[in-house]
Amino acid sequence: MVNLHYATRATLVIGVLFLLVSCSNKEDSEFKSQYIAYKALFVDGGRVVDTGNDDVSHSEGQGYGMLFAVAANDKDTFDALWHWTQRTLMREDGLFSWRYRPCVDNSSSCIDDPNNASDGEILIAWALLRASEKWGVGKYEEDARNIVRAVEQKLLVVNNNSVVLLPGEYGFASDQTGNASLQLNLSYWVFPAITDLSSLSDTPSRWESLFESGLTLLSNMQFSTYQLPSDWVRFTPNSAESDNSKIGALSLDNVISPEFGFNAIRIPLQLVWSPRFRQNARLTEKLLSPYYAWWAITPTPATINLLNEETAEYEMSKGMRSVQVAVNSLMKSEEKQRPEWPEINRNMDYYSASLTLLSMLAVLDNAS
Repeated sequence: MVNLHYATRATLVIGVLFLLVSCSNKEDSEFKSQYIAYKALFVDGGRVVDTGNDDVSHSEGQGYGMLFAVAANDKDTFDALWHWTQRTLMREDGLFSWRYRPCVDNSSSCIDDPNNASDGEILIAWALLRASEKWGVGKYEEDARNIVRAVEQKLLVVNNNSVVLLPGEYGFASDQTGNASLQLNLSYWVFPAITDLSSLSDTPSRWESLFESGLTLLSNMQFSTYQLPSDWVRFTPNSAESDNSKIGALSLDNVISPEFGFNAIRIPLQLVWSPRFRQNARLTEKLLSPYYAWWAITPTPATINLLNEETAEYEMSKGMRSVQVAVNSLMKSEEKQRPEWPEINRNMDYYSASLTLLSMLAVLDNAS
């Protein structure tokens, strides 16, 4: 005789699994639909075009495009993006020139700033690693490993009890006051990528320290009455003789931007994208509460200067709103509401569309 209690439980489990698979499939289908629009609007051959910034291309955008192509299972576009990035942006040291401005030659001669931007390296390497896992191409993993080595050689700064990520090889170190300081951008810490890329390193503990240093820095980067992090921050690391309970001093003195703005909006997304971060209840409360409070302002300004608390006269873009949707979806999953994403169309520029797809991908990653 069949145990009715067992049969009922089995039916419920099957029903829940069906719903989970169904929701996951819907999210995957919605992502691919949005990706098709993104590709049509912003991908020109192997180049991701920043339509909101004179149609330049940059290493960050190439990394985003490659990530999206992997998630959409579009290998042809992924290969086109990677080949263009290698041919046009890759430097001899394995890093990538950060900006390409369209010119007649349509080649690496169009690069108007050969410095790199380390979020570009992180994103490109992560996309290659994910591609190798999805399509079983060992060369992608080898390429990702080479980028990881280049990042370790030139962009990871090891101090007494911390590892930090230089935003670029040149221009972010200062010794004007007799104390060596670095200008950092915490939105370049792509936390789930840092975790994954550690598997390609000969010294994974260095990437572990980078992850932890990022969380420590953000715990101390709660500026103004709003307690928000800035796009850019000045970091003076402790010396070996200093108090080891802190990794260094932070300030907004002479930084590129003291705003919580278009860079820093990526920080909460990249935090909640990491399962490891979400598992730390104390830290999630401390680091995410200021965003919830900020987003509760209606309408929410796009930016705020954290020195004088002056806000932008325009509200957050749809891409910025997508970050809010993703954070709420991943941190308040008990509400069981399916995320509502803005439509990627001609009224949306490259960056806003990229934030939207990134937010969708973060939710999709953590639904599987």
